[in-house]
Amino acid sequence: MLNMPCLPFVTATRLAPPPGWALLQRKLMDVMEEGAEYMIGKHAENGGVITYADDMDDLYEQVNNWGLFYAMGASKKILTMALESWNATTRFHDRSIKSRVHPRFHASSHKEYYSINHPGDAEWHHKGEGNMAFYDFGVADPTISENVRRARRFAGYYIGEDPEAPNWDPKYRILRSPAQSGEGPWHKTTTEYTHSYLLGGKGLDSISWYGVRSSLQPFVKDLEPTWWKDPKRRDEINALFEKLVLNTDSSNNLAATALVTNAYLYTGDEKYRRWVLDYVEAWIDRTKQNGGILPDNVGPTGKVGENRNGQWWGGLYGWNHYQGYNIMFHGLVTAVECAQLLSGDSRYLELLRSQIRMLLSNGKRKDNGQLVVPNRYTAEGWAAFMPMRIFEIAHLYHGSLSKEDYDLFCEIRAGDVERNWNVVEPTHEKNQQLRDGHQHMARFQYYDGKNPGWPEQILSAEFVTASDAIRRMKAYPDDMLKLIENNDSPDNPVVTKGLTQTMLGAPQSNYNGGLLRATVRYFDADRARPGLPPDVAAFVDEIKDDQAGIRLVNMSMERAANVIVQAGAFGEHTFTEVRYGEDDPSTIDRKKGIGPSVIERTLPVHGKHFAVSLPPGKALRVQAGMKRFSSKPSYGFPWHGEKIPAPFQ
Repeated sequence: MLNMPCLPFVTATRLAPPPGWALLQRKLMDVMEEGAEYMIGKHAENGGVITYADDMDDLYEQVNNWGLFYAMGASKKILTMALESWNATTRFHDRSIKSRVHPRFHASSHKEYYSINHPGDAEWHHKGEGNMAFYDFGVADPTISENVRRARRFAGYYIGEDPEAPNWDPKYRILRSPAQSGEGPWHKTTTEYTHSYLLGGKGLDSISWYGVRSSLQPFVKDLEPTWWKDPKRRDEINALFEKLVLNTDSSNNLAATALVTNAYLYTGDEKYRRWVLDYVEAWIDRTKQNGGILPDNVGPTGKVGENRNGQWWGGLYGWNHYQGYNIMFHGLVTAVECAQLLSGDSRYLELLRSQIRMLLSNGKRKDNGQLVVPNRYTAEGWAAFMPMRIFEIAHLYHGSLSKEDYDLFCEIRAGDVERNWNVVEPTHEKNQQLRDGHQHMARFQYYDGKNPGWPEQILSAEFVTASDAIRRMKAYPDDMLKLIENNDSPDNPVVTKGLTQTMLGAPQSNYNGGLLRATVRYFDADRARPGLPPDVAAFVDEIKDDQAGIRLVNMSMERAANVIVQAGAFGEHTFTEVRYGEDDPSTIDRKKGIGPSVIERTLPVHGKHFAVSLPPGKALRVQAGMKRFSSKPSYGFPWHGEKIPAPFQ
């Protein structure tokens, strides 16, 4: 066991049968571990590369949450397999190496980061998805030297430290393109890329609403599908695309804050913190200049709509694209969360809050009373009305836990007459904000005292999702050459939404490049590693702005367990004290069948951590007083001290 004599600790004394949520939590983890091993055994070479051919970000996504799963308590081999897969994907996509020939494969890596060779990987909708695995390696093990170096180098592409990658303009506080790489911004297009970004087709002879990611408004209202056949028109449209789309900063780029925050969490260097706050503040200023609406494009000198005659919409993954604010707001959520994390100042959340209120103010009621809000903005004004997505308000409320945002959540709930807020359905790990939101709804209902069965519901739904992924993979051919010929994609059996919500007390990280959210996280003091010990389950059953209720259960009747509880995903909060019940053995009268009375104890903490000793079969609930966002965040573990001990930095 770790020797940390100054750590406040409590001991569980109550023997109790494990509740349903605890049994489901551990069973879900067992099934996911088995599924992960099966997936790698079937779909990967021994060197770690997945046999599936696709864009680089999609290959990273195959193990996107495995580092987090390990950090929750999964076997060490989960992390090992994830690291092997990530490194193999990076090697195989290096532009200097011809590793495979397949129409779905694009060599996309430059200096271990995204290149402009395939710019579809280099914009933040896809790059954010691909980065999730890399961020969670810091959560899982921040002492991996090459990942510390990568974090610094990747962040350097954004803060102006690498002359080969002039992505950042410090004077105007802009990223010079909506797609950036280790070799600089994307400024030159091809006819094929222009066509796919404006008309969404898989080739020049096709168009599709799915994939329309930007527009040439106000200069071209309706682009003809055959624009590329006339050389003069082709050159004109390509030049417009480069000016209006590629030579701008996009609000989708706000997701870059997570990459730079990632470097800060490894190093604590002030330059990373300052860049994140500076960039977020730049977009706050632009929103104010735009009458309170977050613009989706600014020009080379930081002016809203500078290349579009002042038009604030139409940029890459902005208000006009096929999914509207669904993708655009991923960067917004990530940015305000990073700014709050690094500054401790919740006022940064107002940028997100203002946009939720703006959408509500432009909403309307259907005949049945259902509140719908605009999802897009076009030349005709607000369009594509639909029920309010819950993802944004769920993250906003978790960040603030304020009455103001609780009331805003309730306002959205009151206007929602078509969806059942108490139902949880099995879903893919990816945020499916356009189609659901039920997991955020049901979670809010639980903490609002209206859905007591939610913990078991969400874990049961995740069990179905993981089991179904394994079932689908088993239906694929067992022969690897046949898998490669078919290009059958693995089905990731690791789903961490339910574990994040129950165990860590937070909504799932934004799938498109957000960092981990957590009220608390756990470390195994006996094995000196992150996550819960074997047979231990945890549940955050109450969350308030100044306290959290945490339940810990040791389901083993043979082994004791010792758990370190941390305030926040990165130690960004501070525990003030813990209150708990302790059995008084002197009050037991076995002849009369009288059990022990409970003595209420209070233990001062005033730090980021406290420890819980769990004898076999014992359970404990603590009420932990907290000061949120009051400590310096870090990937460091409780025993790392002031500096993360990476061997070769």
